[in-house]
Amino acid sequence: MSDQTSIFHLHLVSDSTGETVDGVARACVAQFPDVHAHEHVWPLIRTDAQLARVLADIERHPGIVLYTVFNSEIRRKLEEGCRRMQVPHSHVLDTTITMMAGYLGQQSRGRIGALHKMDEDYFNRIEAIDYALSHDDGQATWDLEEADVVIVGVSRTSKTPTSVYLANRGIKAANIPFVPSCPLPPELDQLKNPLVIGLIKDVDQLVSIRKNRLRQIERGEGGDYVDPVAVRAEVFQARRYFTERNWKIINVTRRSIEETAAMIMATLNDRREEKE
Repeated sequence: MSDQTSIFHLHLVSDSTGETVDGVARACVAQFPDVHAHEHVWPLIRTDAQLARVLADIERHPGIVLYTVFNSEIRRKLEEGCRRMQVPHSHVLDTTITMMAGYLGQQSRGRIGALHKMDEDYFNRIEAIDYALSHDDGQATWDLEEADVVIVGVSRTSKTPTSVYLANRGIKAANIPFVPSCPLPPELDQLKNPLVIGLIKDVDQLVSIRKNRLRQIERGEGGDYVDPVAVRAEVFQARRYFTERNWKIINVTRRSIEETAAMIMATLNDRREEKE
């Protein structure tokens, strides 16, 4: 690929849901900010007919092929096709699985969809997702004690997507908005089990994001919601409120949802270790 190329075709092939190869691909592409990947996503590729469609598309749009295919025959045919077309291709888990097999002294079973087997962890994730959705934006505060994490934050600090991200990792997360002059649920000050996290964001970015949001929903000027002076006071009030209760505060200004969630999970792990 020449230095002038800013767009390339990226084929993501899986005989399962494709979540793993998609996650690896996005993490890798993020390391190249000057290029854009045109993704061709192919999940649940388990038959010769399905694979033929994939290979035909790769031939029409040559690029990089990343895959998590554990069916030996489908994998062999995919790799043969890629070699014939002279396109770079890689099984994204091979190196890690080989390393683990050597360390453990065992062979991997090559099970399709092993990441998504319906075990106890799977049902815990489903339960956590259900909890996050039913405790979004200050709902159902009467059973916050059941949460692993309660997120409190000013508007537009990504409370909901952070809660859902955590839920996908089996962590029950509720989120509650911090609104000036609107009392928070009294249950918050009585919690014993959950970790409570306060989210804030730099004023300038907060104002910009809120203005964009108002434009999207066609809601006029917004008053104090987007007034820099009022927003600065709101963030100051939130920080003071969180500090008085000794809640961990995370400034999400330059953090992705994944980074914010990772900080929360690390804090949760530290807290659990302290209790043991």
